[in-house]
Amino acid sequence: MSELERSPVKTYIAKESDIQKKYWLIDANGKTLGRLATEIATLLRGKHKPTFTPNVDTGDLVVVINSDGVELTGNKKKSKVYWRHSRFFGGLYGLTAEQLFEKDSTQIISKAVKGMLPTNKLSERLLTHLKVYKGAEHPHAAQQPEAYKV
Repeated sequence: MSELERSPVKTYIAKESDIQKKYWLIDANGKTLGRLATEIATLLRGKHKPTFTPNVDTGDLVVVINSDGVELTGNKKKSKVYWRHSRFFGGLYGLTAEQLFEKDSTQIISKAVKGMLPTNKLSERLLTHLKVYKGAEHPHAAQQPEAYKV
């Protein structure tokens, strides 16, 4: 038997039943959109935990408040366009970041976080753990979310 076969070191793979989820509260007021979205994506995936496993939902739940106060640097409010398509010919529609911000500021944060997650079935489930609210009030007080400093 070789030394590699007798090695006591095992690779740890997290199981869904062993993971303890936690609620985080993030205030988006005055924060830059991209930097905020990377922190949120890290918390959702669970990369801040030592038990991180890429193919298992090891992440926490994130509550974002004051989405109206998020900032875009440079000229992105006028130049950044969010595209969507109706799947019909000529059905391409675009909204600038300024128009989308006026319509629903929570979508800007959700779309930014979605773009920073991997494109697979797990990311769809991770996005359900993200709750974004326009104002400072949120219905998750019973879960006692811990404030996260960005």
